Amino acid sequence: MARPTSALQTSHHVAVVHYRSAQIEGLKVFYREAGPAIGPVVLLLHGFPTSSHMFRDLIPQLADKYRVIAPDYPGFGQSDSPDRAKFAYTFATYAEIVDKLLSEIGATQYAMYVMDYGAPVGYRLALRHPDRVTGLIVQNGNAYEEGLREFWDPIKAYWTNATPKRRSALGGLVSLETTKFQYTDGVKDLSRISPDTWLHDQTLLDRPGNREIQLDLFYDYRTNVPLYPHFQQFFRERKPPTLIVWGKNDKIFPVEGAHPYLRDLPEAELHLLDTGHFALEDKLDEMVPLIRTFLDGKVAKN
Repeated sequence: MARPTSALQTSHHVAVVHYRSAQIEGLKVFYREAGPAIGPVVLLLHGFPTSSHMFRDLIPQLADKYRVIAPDYPGFGQSDSPDRAKFAYTFATYAEIVDKLLSEIGATQYAMYVMDYGAPVGYRLALRHPDRVTGLIVQNGNAYEEGLREFWDPIKAYWTNATPKRRSALGGLVSLETTKFQYTDGVKDLSRISPDTWLHDQTLLDRPGNREIQLDLFYDYRTNVPLYPHFQQFFRERKPPTLIVWGKNDKIFPVEGAHPYLRDLPEAELHLLDTGHFALEDKLDEMVPLIRTFLDGKVAKN
């Protein structure tokens, strides 16, 4: 005798994720997309050293109602990695490419999930089109000088004096040891972290020429810091609905970078999670209800 199917089982949405690419300025830009074409857009902007792969588990949790778009920047994931002699690996370039991708695929308004490198990419995009941003989800993404602490000292030294020696000193940041550290440091239950994560990222970091691309980006990160006051002005003037979900044990973008958002966005919702840099890897079960409640209440109704 067949068991009756519960209401939960019959109504459960199984998301279909599409793996697509678009030609932007002669480059193949890869992106993941899921959800209804007419749904409110949620743009997921990844950090270093990963790609849209970091959102693989989050995307299906949002795709019943939202059109979810997660691109890979050039030099990351499945997007092209042009020769650095012919392509400027900068955050300004990334913002421009994401902007053109969104235009190409018809995403004219979007809530942004920004993490790590995704923060300056997303906030530069917001300065270009402040009227298009329907909300912010901030996860270990910095916009305040208080958030650049000890981890950044060797990188700041390179910004101050870009010698070959100081550049070479940053090479360890693209090593397997550091990539694994980014996924495991500050995590209480390591059984929640798949080893696939750091092995996936490291395989892509180890591609010929990619080390130098990443060192170029470490140097270009300096151009984001003078924009922090402009990002903060955007927060104050536009007051986008904002959810902050921050791994409080992160040494790269530490918790000192989370609190200052409330100066400029006093209505923001702040949640400090007991985890490290890649919070989605072990705290997805805590984050999804927060993100869904935020999007359903603050974004979908607008």
